[in-house]
Amino acid sequence: MKNRALRRYIYCLSPLLFLFHSGSGQIANPVKKDSTVSSGFKLRTVVVDAGHGGHTGAAGAYSTEEGVTLALAFKLQKAIEKNLPDIKVVMTRTTTANVPWQTRSDIANNNKGDLFISLHCNSLADRIVVSHGRRIRVPDKSGRGVLVLVYGFHRDKEEAAALRENLFEEKDGQGSNSGFDPNDPTAMILLNAFKAKYRKNSIRFANLVNNEFVDTDGRHSDGVKEQGILVLCHSAMPAVLIETGFINNPIDEDYLNSEDGQNEIVASIVRALTEYKKEVE
Repeated sequence: MKNRALRRYIYCLSPLLFLFHSGSGQIANPVKKDSTVSSGFKLRTVVVDAGHGGHTGAAGAYSTEEGVTLALAFKLQKAIEKNLPDIKVVMTRTTTANVPWQTRSDIANNNKGDLFISLHCNSLADRIVVSHGRRIRVPDKSGRGVLVLVYGFHRDKEEAAALRENLFEEKDGQGSNSGFDPNDPTAMILLNAFKAKYRKNSIRFANLVNNEFVDTDGRHSDGVKEQGILVLCHSAMPAVLIETGFINNPIDEDYLNSEDGQNEIVASIVRALTEYKKEVE
């Protein structure tokens, strides 16, 4: 087998072909630790993605999603570097300018990230009510708390394409991937093993984060759910999107903009990351 990536990973991933088991109905349940002997994997690079930018995203009474997520991203970067100094942090956005979704995934993939964390703020659409025979829009401020998302199965082919680009390093002069042979059974087996492992670890980390928000911080949570999010399925690594709160809810907005609230969110993510690092290593 010519490809260097395959040769490098074949021995550490082979046990997964027999041990992996998952089901979409189990997404809200914690993922059990692997019982296999450690393969020597190290969590070296975490990609922190501040959602939106360029005057896009949700807005509250006095703040914007792009501003809150950038502040959280900078705090998370510093906290990881302080508490987990052996991990390199890569930022997808460091200014108020917007970064296209595909570019964010490209940054993650080009830096060979081991985990992708996208930070967002949630918001509910206005409700339509009838008053005196007229239909009017009324802000819906009833949403509260957190939500953690992993990519949905219906974008499985897109995730496979991202993995092929990242894992099979040989490319031709046109920039196309020439190291992957879809007719090679070994290549397909390993590709599927990576897909299974990355999804499993996405759910693993998502549950760890959600548990920290609920059990440690006492926040309401809508749980861990799957959704067809481009930036997650195009990132060839375990990936989660964290809706840190409802910015159009006055109580959540104050929390998201407060120093204590931001520090609490970041501390919960770092605790989850610390536990995740122990488990996958």
